[in-house]
Amino acid sequence: MIDYIKGTITKLTPTQVIVETTGIGFSILISLQTYGALEGKEAATVYIYHYLREDQELFYGFATKDERDLFTLLISVSGIGAASARVMLSSLTSEEIRQAILAEDINKIKSIKGIGIKSAQRLILELKDKIVKGEGTNNISIQLKNNADIEEATQALIMLGFTRTNISKAIQAVLKEKPEAKVEEIIKTSLQRL
Repeated sequence: MIDYIKGTITKLTPTQVIVETTGIGFSILISLQTYGALEGKEAATVYIYHYLREDQELFYGFATKDERDLFTLLISVSGIGAASARVMLSSLTSEEIRQAILAEDINKIKSIKGIGIKSAQRLILELKDKIVKGEGTNNISIQLKNNADIEEATQALIMLGFTRTNISKAIQAVLKEKPEAKVEEIIKTSLQRL
């Protein structure tokens, strides 16, 4: 199994990267998240998910192991294929997807092209417990510790009239800067961003 490919980027588009290593150019399908991480770089390490079917062989590539882990978790859900998972990772960040599943935010999930209400419900049903247990991520400890604080801060900000989507983005930005933030600090700092 191929874990990653490290080499020179010879071509980069929002949906594909070609990485050359030892004289071989690997064509790798990517999400917009990965495109953003690779843009402007001459060389890269791309973490691989090898998609193999009897009629098709593809490489899906990710800038981080975390994104690949979430991709693998998404495609474990019945009805979510590799193409749908890539669209999800192009529409929302990995953290936004996890937060939407944990918050049971069906509207946010079904806002992704190709994901209907039944698929959104299935994603939440099948993945919520797995995400809480730390599957599909390399960095869930902060989220677990702060999950109650995040929900409390979210509810407070909703009461102030902000939308869940904007609140989620603001809170994630706050926790990225201050992972140890308590509810009051999360709310105050999020208000400055909203």
